[in-house]
Amino acid sequence: MSNTGMSMRGKIIFYEDRNFQGRSYECMSDCSDMTSYLSRCHSCRVESGCFMVYDRTNYMGNQFFMRRGDYADYMSMMGMRECIRSCRMIPMHRGQFRMKIYERENFGGQSHELNEDCDNIMERYRMNDCMSCHVMEGHWLMYEQPHFRGRMMYVRPGEYRNFREMGMSGTRFMSMRRIVDSCH
Repeated sequence: MSNTGMSMRGKIIFYEDRNFQGRSYECMSDCSDMTSYLSRCHSCRVESGCFMVYDRTNYMGNQFFMRRGDYADYMSMMGMRECIRSCRMIPMHRGQFRMKIYERENFGGQSHELNEDCDNIMERYRMNDCMSCHVMEGHWLMYEQPHFRGRMMYVRPGEYRNFREMGMSGTRFMSMRRIVDSCH
């Protein structure tokens, strides 16, 4: 555990075929392009920690949150049409959670600061949309539908002026959830 309040342990094993068959690749950190290790990936096992997996290289495209467990055929379970092409380990944060959400791109329009999960920004804040955010503390998942459903996006501390630049064109985010220490 470092003095930033984050634990950096995690391990995920990717397999070329369903049911943990075929060649495998073990990963304990971020990997921006898995195609150099595996030609395809249809199952995985998260032995520790939490990961975001992406259907495009360089952490782009559809994102899926994976915690400890076996995913023998994750493509069917999660509705993925493509193989996993990149992954990012999510460090566990053990402090406060703070994120400011904005109605418009470039931190414009109505804004609200969150320090807990929000299952519906329309009901809670009368916001029609969230198109940019500033994460001050913690790691969060943002969902396109209320009640933590639909496509998701992982955000960590930093400024996110335009979600389209992150490959999330046309996605509206309507609920946000903290990633808490339940991945172990």
